[in-house]
Amino acid sequence: MTTNGIGFARRAQQFAAAGLDRVNISLDTLDPATFVTLTRRNRLPDVVAALEAARAAGLDPVKINTVLMRGINDHEAPALLDFALRHGYQLRFIEQMPLDAGHQWDRSDMVTADEILASLSAEFELEPDSAPRLGAPAELFRVRGFDGPAGRPATVGIIASVTRPFCRDCDRTRLTADGQIRTCLFARVETDLRGLLRGGAAEAELATAWRTAMWGKAAGHGIDDPTFLQPDRPMSAIGG
Repeated sequence: MTTNGIGFARRAQQFAAAGLDRVNISLDTLDPATFVTLTRRNRLPDVVAALEAARAAGLDPVKINTVLMRGINDHEAPALLDFALRHGYQLRFIEQMPLDAGHQWDRSDMVTADEILASLSAEFELEPDSAPRLGAPAELFRVRGFDGPAGRPATVGIIASVTRPFCRDCDRTRLTADGQIRTCLFARVETDLRGLLRGGAAEAELATAWRTAMWGKAAGHGIDDPTFLQPDRPMSAIGG
């Protein structure tokens, strides 16, 4: 599950009991004023509580998703990594993608993977993780001198969907909160699983619908193509 963490703390145990085993919680800043600027709400303590509750519920590893925005929170990368390392969370920086509600995304304003690495390397010693990436979206870097959860090497990840696209190896699908299957964050077509469920579809029919959607997964997101069109749904509606 990917969540902004608002209200998650009081439901964490229920989610775990229902079968949830992992969670990604969005946290873009540790500064209360900046949090209000970014989210329009004063709920930073609730997100921190969500992280703690996720770990208490056994949803390990607890992952943090962070998007840096130029001139707003881009200076916080080292502090966010320090926070994650001290508390045993796994931090993933994500390049800002054209999934904003106002369709105002501008590539020149995006904080790139190279910039993120340079900022982190000013205070931490990083090296590429030796484990195979396979279909994972994040490129991992080990943080020397720190241990991660369960004695594993501490890592920080960067999801560079724009400057280092990994479409060739991507095997992910996403189920939105309203029951739609998306084979790519940038997809403009969804498969309605909720409608099938409410219509009494058998498990075999649901499996066929999911397989068919996955078989139709596009070869790439096409952000660099002049014909690229941003999805109608922003990231907040897709879930993330």
